[in-house]
Formats: sequence, structure tokens, C-alpha cells
Amino acid sequence: PFLDVSSRMVALSTGYDERGLLGLAFHPAFAENGRFYIYYSAPLREGAPAGWDHTSHVSEFVVSDGDRNRADAGSEKIILQVDQPQGNHDGGQIAFGPDGYLYISLGDGGGANDTGAGHTPEIGNGQDRSVLLGSILRIDVDSSDPYGIPPDNPFVGEEGREEIFAYGFRNPYRISFDRPGDGRLFVGDVGQNLWEEVDIVTLGGNYGWNIKEGTHCFDPRNPNVSPEACPDRGPNGEPLIDPIIEYQNSNAPGGMGRAVVGGMVYRGSTLPQFEGRYLFGDWSTSFGRPDGTLFVATPPEEVGNPWPYQEVQVVGREGGRLGSYLLSFGQDADLELYLLTSNMSGPTGNTGTVYKIVAPDREDETR
Repeated sequence: PFLDVSSRMVALSTGYDERGLLGLAFHPAFAENGRFYIYYSAPLREGAPAGWDHTSHVSEFVVSDGDRNRADAGSEKIILQVDQPQGNHDGGQIAFGPDGYLYISLGDGGGANDTGAGHTPEIGNGQDRSVLLGSILRIDVDSSDPYGIPPDNPFVGEEGREEIFAYGFRNPYRISFDRPGDGRLFVGDVGQNLWEEVDIVTLGGNYGWNIKEGTHCFDPRNPNVSPEACPDRGPNGEPLIDPIIEYQNSNAPGGMGRAVVGGMVYRGSTLPQFEGRYLFGDWSTSFGRPDGTLFVATPPEEVGNPWPYQEVQVVGREGGRLGSYLLSFGQDADLELYLLTSNMSGPTGNTGTVYKIVAPDREDETR
């Protein structure tokens, strides 16, 4: 293995767990400096609130001297620790943006409805800019030790944590930048009981949780029913930004999946029918059966309209379905895309597989 941090993580539940080794990002100058970053769930640190579940770590490592295919496991430098009240909604994707800064996705702290112990009363962590949870962070790992704050972050010198780039998220599990496109940040934010969503995230934006779930109003006291009315602005008067994509969770009749998995805009060369379109997916239609879904969304003709999307059929699989739990997407140096899947709902076994997305062998089967 390139790096094994299993001994530094919190003990995981084999049946299902949202904690673990969740993110990896190579420094833009990795070829020269050998630095990379990971996000993982560590045991609760000393001094954290009593009764909380664990502490999320973002750590820097370097590769070993003389072997760039091995990390120096002893080089860990923890640059950020975030205490988590519950064991779910960790977010976890980290990525360097076109601006060279490191972006970190954090869920609302877990549990359900953004309420309870460790969640800000009345407004939840998603709407509380004084906490890091429920946000996309942006930090500068080059300017200070352990990190600096980009000077144009929205709350520099204002009320709120200066690390925050955007907020109002429930569980932004997977994020990506459109490169070499226009550099926009796409975020798949996992819903509660009714709606899954994908957002294009901009500086200082409020994406609605827990006032809204997708484009729909949300009531933490009755999460199975979307209220007819709710505020269209956050606690500080800022507008709530709607997603570009939403679909119904399989908890609801006609729902399409249990948890959105944010993907990537296709910029490769082998699948011209997907050029400029956003490939994303859903973890599974059920906890008890590996049944992930692959989607493709098309930019609308009119800016600001929702993105139409459709299911992508997988040639050679029963019913054109993945037949596995979908965990993540990847992109190589040629901008081709990959899927990471497992046939187990939890971190156990050896069914984890990386697939490359390619064209079908027969032209008439292209979907």
C-alpha cells in the first residue's frame, strides 16, 4: 500500500459506517514537493466535548525518500481537527481548486435533521457560520503553519469562521472541480428522507440546509413531509441557493436512490457524447442490496434552469444497472472517469473495485 492509516482511525462498524479514510488530495506541486493530504476519522481527541463520537483529521504527508510510490507514514502533520458529535455525515472529500487552495467538505455533524446534541439550537449547524460543520472550507496550506486563510474567503473580518467558503450543507460527501473546464465546484449533498441534490457552489453561498432539502421546504420536526412554505433566506438575511439537480429519495414513492454521490464533468476524449455533461450517481436504492445508479446531466440552454438528467445504462450488467454500491468517482491525467464500487454496505471484505468508464464495444449499444 501507498499509505495505511487504519491504526490511527476510530474503530469502524463492519456492517455500515460513514467514517473512515474519506479523502485524498495531492498538492498541485506534488511532482516537486511530494506533499499530499488525507481526511480520516480519528478517535475523539482529548478536550473534545464529552460524549461526542470522533474527531475528523485533515493531515499532510510526504512521500518516502527514494520511493515515490510509498508515503512516509511517520511524516504526518495534522493541519485541521474537527470534533464530530455523531458518527455519520462526515462529508470527507478534499480537493485542490484551480486557485491552489485546499477545499474540505464537512457534514452537519450527524444524527438526523441537524438537531440534537452538538447541533446549534433553532438553526442547526448548517446555518450557523460560527461552526465549521455543514460547510465547504477553503484553506491555504502554503502560506502559514498549519494553514492560512485566503484573503477573499467570505467571512474574513466578518461574523463567522474564516475557513468557510460556503455553507448550508447536510452531508456534502463528494465534490469536484470542472477542469479543464470553467473550474466550477460541483457538490453532491446527501438528503434526509425525501430529496437528494447536486449544487454548483460559489463563494459565500448558503445552500439551504436545514431550512430546505433540495428545492423543498424542510421541517426538522416532521422530516417525512415537505412544508408548503418556509423562509427563502438564511438567519442573516442571505438568499438560499437552490440545487441544479434534485431527485426523490427512495424513502418516498417513486424515489431513485438512498444517497447522492457527486461526480465529475466529463472532459475526456473517448466518450464525445458526454463532453461537458456531468456524470454522477447514487449509492444504492436499498441498504440491503447493492444497487447503485449512474446518471448523466446536461447543462440547460438557459443559465439558472435545472439540469435535465437521465440514467446511464451499463452494458453487460443485468437490467443495465451497476449491481454494486457506488462510492465515488475518479479522474485520470487524460481526464477519463472511473467508478469506485463495493458489493458490501460497510467497510469489510474484498469486493471493492475500480472501473473505468468506456464506450461499449458495439456502436448500437452506446447509451
